Order: sequence, then structure tokens, then C-alpha cells
Amino acid sequence: MYSLKIRCVAETFGTFWLVLGGCGSAVLAGSFIGYAGVALAFGLTVLTMAYAIGHISGCHLNPAVTIGLSVGKRFPLKEAIPYIIAQVIGGIIAAAVIYVIASGQTGFSLADGFAANGVGEHSPAKYSLLAGMVCEIVMTFAFLMIIMGSTHSKAPVGFAPIAIGLGLTLIHLISIPVTNTSVNPARATSQAIFVQGWALEQLWIFWVGPIIGAVLAGIIYPLLCKNDK
Repeated sequence: MYSLKIRCVAETFGTFWLVLGGCGSAVLAGSFIGYAGVALAFGLTVLTMAYAIGHISGCHLNPAVTIGLSVGKRFPLKEAIPYIIAQVIGGIIAAAVIYVIASGQTGFSLADGFAANGVGEHSPAKYSLLAGMVCEIVMTFAFLMIIMGSTHSKAPVGFAPIAIGLGLTLIHLISIPVTNTSVNPARATSQAIFVQGWALEQLWIFWVGPIIGAVLAGIIYPLLCKNDK
């Protein structure tokens, strides 16, 4: 097994790639590729990183995933905080790169949202706080169920990255209009830090919702497999 330091470096890079690919596609190419293109971009980031760093760190790229796997006894709880810090740092670095690139275009403004997550008037389709919270909980729950199922010892070997990547794509196709899709507190934090104001005020939603969904999956999935030997 790789050292915790090396695994955290991998998580930093992996989360950097997720935010750069996902949020970068939304900010830099959203008007060309639309919601479906952005959804696919997020899925591709996870799929590619799962093959690139999965053998090093497990390729969590997401504090909710780390917490959910810890609750499900798939990951040491004592290593969760270092992983989460690494993920948030990677996301912020990616957001900074996106900002530098995006600000090179005439007329660029953070007021356009910068791919930040939001509800109410800041939801892409103006969904309420309740709708946004339920969406984040359910989508993160489903994501963790996919992750835990596809990486189970009895699952087909080598296909987990495909299932997880396509699962994240589907989640974005469903929920971009609702919250701009977080299901990942590191992704939400990275953009909110640059947008400031309303994005930071609503950031708690995109920590609480995904963590609740992940914890529920961490509790429920092992119950489905309790008879496995």
C-alpha cells in the first residue's frame, strides 16, 4: 500500500482533474456543449482518474465518498480528514486555473455563476431549498451505492470505473437544472470561494446534503451484503 502522503497527493491531483474537467467544461464550453456535455465531462473525469489513480488512493475525489466509504467500513476513518483536505485543495487549485483561463475572455464575470452550486434564484431552473437538499441527498446516496456495489469483491473486475463514471454522468443529467449538481463538497467549495457572496452563504447545503446521502449509503449497502461470504 502507498503511504498516506502519496495517496493524498493522488487525491489532490484527481480532484483537480475532476473540477478542471467538469466545472471547466461548464464555464469555458457550457454554451457550446450544453448540460449533456457538462454531465459527460464530469463522468469522464471520474472514469479517467479511476484508471489513473484508483490503484494508488482509491480515487475518492470527493469528501462525501470518503465519508460514505468510512461509514461502510471500506476506508479507515482515521484517514478521512487528510483525504478531505487534499480533495478540497485540489478543487481550489483547479478553480484557480479555470478562473485564470476564463478571465482572459472579454466580458467574463463571476456574476455569471462560475459553475457554482445554488438553490432558489441561484438554481439553474429556480428550484427551492427543499428540492435542492432532497436532490443532493438522493443523488449522493445513489452515487455511493454505485461505488460500493461496483467495487465489491463479487462485482466484475475492472469495470468499476465505467459504472462509476456513467453513474456520475446520469446524476448530472438529472440534477444540473436543480442545483447545478454538487454531490461533492470539494467541487462545491472550490467554485464558491471564487464567487463569494450567495455561493458561500449556500455552501452548507452542498456539504450537508451529500454527506447525509453518503452516510445513508454507507449504512444501507453493507446491510444488503451482510450474508456475503
